[in-house]
Amino acid sequence: MQYNPANPLIVQGDRTVLLEVDNPKYAEARDALAPFAELEKSPEHIHTYRLSPLSLWNAAAAGMSAEAMIEALSTYSKFPLPPTLAVDLAELVGRYGRVRLLRVDGSLKLVTNDKSLLEELARRKEVRAYLGDRIDDTSFAIDDAFRGILKQALISVGYPAEDLAGYTEGAALDVMLRDKSVSGHPFKVRDYQRMAVDAFHAGGDVRGGSGVIVLPCGAGKTIVGIAALALLKKNTLVLTTSTTSVEQWQREILDKTDLDESMVATYTGESKAIAPVTLATYQIVTFRPKKDGDFPHFKLFNARDWGLIIYDEVHLLPAPVFRITAEIQARRRLGLTATLVREDGREEDVFSLIGPKKYDVPWRVLEQKGWIAEAKCHEVRIALPPDERMDYAVAEWRDKFRLASENPIKDELVERLLERHDGPDDRVIVIGQYLKQIRRIAERFNLPLITGQTGNNEREDLYRRFRTGEVKRMVLSKVGNFAIDLPDANVMIQVSGTFGSRQEEAQRLGRILRPKGGDDVAHFYTLVTRDTREMDFAHHRQLFSTEQGYSYEILDENDVKAGTSHGVRS
Repeated sequence: MQYNPANPLIVQGDRTVLLEVDNPKYAEARDALAPFAELEKSPEHIHTYRLSPLSLWNAAAAGMSAEAMIEALSTYSKFPLPPTLAVDLAELVGRYGRVRLLRVDGSLKLVTNDKSLLEELARRKEVRAYLGDRIDDTSFAIDDAFRGILKQALISVGYPAEDLAGYTEGAALDVMLRDKSVSGHPFKVRDYQRMAVDAFHAGGDVRGGSGVIVLPCGAGKTIVGIAALALLKKNTLVLTTSTTSVEQWQREILDKTDLDESMVATYTGESKAIAPVTLATYQIVTFRPKKDGDFPHFKLFNARDWGLIIYDEVHLLPAPVFRITAEIQARRRLGLTATLVREDGREEDVFSLIGPKKYDVPWRVLEQKGWIAEAKCHEVRIALPPDERMDYAVAEWRDKFRLASENPIKDELVERLLERHDGPDDRVIVIGQYLKQIRRIAERFNLPLITGQTGNNEREDLYRRFRTGEVKRMVLSKVGNFAIDLPDANVMIQVSGTFGSRQEEAQRLGRILRPKGGDDVAHFYTLVTRDTREMDFAHHRQLFSTEQGYSYEILDENDVKAGTSHGVRS
């Protein structure tokens, strides 16, 4: 195996990998690791990755071999690889697809070439309840109703199934993409968007038709969904996070396809229409009048003969939607997201029920090609005011994070940053977790405020005015984390967030990555109270962005007040 003491990686026997940030080969080693390793820690000088089973299985599903992974590790390793690593990786990677779901003569079967493995799985209590009659030494009959839940059970015991059972065709839909949008602009699906759709579709083979596309906000995930709809030409159900997102999808579909309004319906709290293309919110689908009652809107999943179900922002998929998704495995399923990270730890359910990762592109690659804006990330560290230090010291553990997050000195930093970004082309978003804090900021600077309580018409009007430049600054609660179309936002000031949420950080950074012309640089500021719990959570939040190649410039509050920028990189 090749290795070199000047290389940046230290590969350890417990499948952790240490990466030296200051090494000249850091960036290329990081990019080599990204397809099959998961970043766990990212302090200033050494980043820690883990070769987790799920990261390895996602890579295997995308066609990467254990040998290619070992080759990447050995190319950048300082020292010889641990002697057992190649065997361990080959065994783990080889578990993906050792059991397969097939459809033979119309019947669903679980099949493996390994008789002893099938015997072992049949004796596992997690699995055996979903097995039907034994057909022979290498296969069991499976009830179609158990197709999803069996895949969940198999991955839980460490043997993710490859689902090759295919899909119902779904009702046909005559739809074409436009060369010129209704709004008058030329329209063409970008190369990477087409590659994403092709990876999902796989030429119509049974290996296609289910999976997740991972692209940054601003890279046009909605267009990927629309291109998949136009390629498959099937009745399609789109599930997304909010009424705002539903309306955005509707605008884009009517603008970029030849479908008219009668063919595209919205199913939300405000309307319950169903058409060949139906757009619904997760909230309405998971609504139930009583806590332990039925979900009356689950009927939507069988309201038409859907040929495709698109799960927008799949990292936010609510638990009840996993349940119904387990029951509709015969439908093609496309997940769209900026990050596979789920804060509830249900990444394995996404893999099992929606499908493995089919395509992703590092954010920096799209930035270099001009498809998303260049972003500069800054972490501004702020002291607690002297009169609040004692309150923090004696506060209950669960209250410390909120006290640090609502640090009133952050308001002064917001003022300085608003002064810094006051150019004619600047569009600034201030975003935060706590309503008391963001209301205080909105009132102090006389800025429009959007929260969960803001009426949909008022919210849409403010977003429209922001897009046209009539409003250049606004304050958002966490409703701004996802599914809003603010193409000209180039500055985000994050005053507080949801504990250590990596996906929230990714979503918020993504809000300002749409290309804007000119020097095309976006600025993301996160304000953090030093020597508090907020610092610990901030480092965890930044993991995903770091994995994508972004570094955070560490600034002291005095640097911002003085208008300087000579912090350190993290």
